[in-house]
Amino acid sequence: MFFEFGIKDFIDVLLVALMLYYIYRLMRESRSLNVFVGIMVFIVIWLFVSQVLQMRLLGSILDKLVSVGVIALIVLFQEDIRKVLYNLGAHQRVQTIVRFFMPKRTSDRDRSELKKSIMPIVMACLQMGKGKVGALIVIERNMPLDDIATTGDIIDANINQQLIENIFFKNSPLHDGAMLITHRRIRAAGCILPVSHDLNIPKELGLRHRAALGISQESDALAIIVSEETGNISIARAGNFRLRLSAEELESVLTTEME
Repeated sequence: MFFEFGIKDFIDVLLVALMLYYIYRLMRESRSLNVFVGIMVFIVIWLFVSQVLQMRLLGSILDKLVSVGVIALIVLFQEDIRKVLYNLGAHQRVQTIVRFFMPKRTSDRDRSELKKSIMPIVMACLQMGKGKVGALIVIERNMPLDDIATTGDIIDANINQQLIENIFFKNSPLHDGAMLITHRRIRAAGCILPVSHDLNIPKELGLRHRAALGISQESDALAIIVSEETGNISIARAGNFRLRLSAEELESVLTTEME
């Protein structure tokens, strides 16, 4: 029988290839590449036995293993699956569609309150940068960071420039961890963040930058970094860095992202 390969088959193959490539990248970033290779080898063997050789007994056994294996993979890779679904929902085009149907209205009072929350952060980062005091500030957005807050000491205070600078003062017991800001309040300090293992991070960036990138990859949070070595201010968002920001640029980014 002549095998017909139409445009629908081409799209089908292309979508499967893109899906496998995305899963490959995800597994490589999470250092689970060998697991991905093992799964692909098992799928090839299963298809060869059941479809090509048509071995009924061995094929039925492999079918059962595949059914159980799907549940096992969901349990083993629940964090990675959650990350995939979050990235899908947080995609820029998806967010554009959501904002089109559900526009967010910001009043003048809200803008004034937002500026009162942003300026202490900007001024504190500027002063710490001049003094080369290292700092890491995480600003929670839509995704809750309760698990991050529990790793530090709860503060629950208004955002204050002097308080931020005192927390990150070199002799402070909380200066090595991250500060978490939630709903325009300093929620906790000394928090532990997931560290990114991305191999593309420039070597001159230290552990604070890796931690900032890690939390931005696993959530929609903003992470502000003040370098202890150079005093430069950077921000991590959605798995990407914006390096060497001025005070005006930092204020602009925070105003845009926190509205």
